[in-house]
Amino acid sequence: MRGISCRPGNLAARADSPMRKLQIAIVAPSLDILGGQSVQADLLIRAWESDPEVEARLVPINPPLPAPVRWAKRVKYLRTVATECAYVPSVLHEIRHADVVHVFSASYWSFLLAPVPAIAAATLRDRPVVLNYHSGEAPDHLARSAAARAILRHVDRIVVPSRFLVRVFEQFDLGATAISNIVDLNRFSYRDRHRIAPRILSTRSFEDLYNVACTIRAFRLVQDRYPDASLTLAGGGSREGALRQLVSDLSLQNVTFAGRIPPARIADLYADHDVYVQSPNIDNMPLSILEAFASGLPVVTTDVGGIPDIVTHRETGLMAAADDYEGLAAHVLDLTANPSLARALARAAANTRDRYDWNTVRRHWLNLYREMTTSRASSSRMIAPVPERAADGRQGGRQS
Repeated sequence: MRGISCRPGNLAARADSPMRKLQIAIVAPSLDILGGQSVQADLLIRAWESDPEVEARLVPINPPLPAPVRWAKRVKYLRTVATECAYVPSVLHEIRHADVVHVFSASYWSFLLAPVPAIAAATLRDRPVVLNYHSGEAPDHLARSAAARAILRHVDRIVVPSRFLVRVFEQFDLGATAISNIVDLNRFSYRDRHRIAPRILSTRSFEDLYNVACTIRAFRLVQDRYPDASLTLAGGGSREGALRQLVSDLSLQNVTFAGRIPPARIADLYADHDVYVQSPNIDNMPLSILEAFASGLPVVTTDVGGIPDIVTHRETGLMAAADDYEGLAAHVLDLTANPSLARALARAAANTRDRYDWNTVRRHWLNLYREMTTSRASSSRMIAPVPERAADGRQGGRQS
């Protein structure tokens, strides 16, 4: 992956110099771990390229292992230990010139293994931290983990991609700011579907929370009506074997397991299909829905988590309850029977894309970065020693 390097010459300048770009260290998985966080981090870094005000670079949570221990990647738990041993010193070293440390975060063990070391390293380096939390599992994670709540209270800013997560964090007395995910609109081509064939696409990972099995069961009902209907499942994960068995048990035809699709090829996959379907039990602000919007695919989805914040039923998509495969199938059949409805939904959804366009999102991130650096500079000045000539003898204090 191509990032932007921090040039030491620039870093010698004052942090508030108008000629100097802000240096942002983005701590996130690289595209070697293909998923929502890595794709969003890659998009963000590429979006900052050649920007007149910001230089951003990736600090991967999965750095390449040294050659002598590379074999450890083949051993499940040893791989985690070896990666962590490489990551911790790497993040401490790589953030030393950053003005802001921008840390991507998921839930549970991932939170402890990736964000926590980055937060600790930033604290040691006295760098401000924005914790960019992306997981739809936040309600359970925050309820279960007092340690996570305590750590989150001590980062400088919490940013989430949806109003749903803002509301979740508020339940635990944690303030969060919503800044949307971005979509590379230059990569996707909008196309009206004048005829809706039941060529269905799903791009969710094969894990329990995404409940791809529900999509497969819905497809059984669609194929009962349209024997030539097709379903493409793009993704991978621990449930792949079970999902393949379900396809066999339901005697389905024309089901393709396409594997994990790299970002450079994903737009072609959307272009080749007519309906996007997903059925998660837990979710936040799935990038896949935004990609479908940008491609002109009508969206059928379950109404969980933050999805109702980006999909309005019968305005920008169709929604069913969690695990309601019959409802999902009915919506797909409705779209195939009513292509005018499908076009209307897709066009309305495409009209929301400015919310996810870089020109809009850039402003929010830039304002936040500036605010954080200004706040930290002000705090640093407040803790400077009081000159001896001060008559009142007061000592400066540090703002939290």
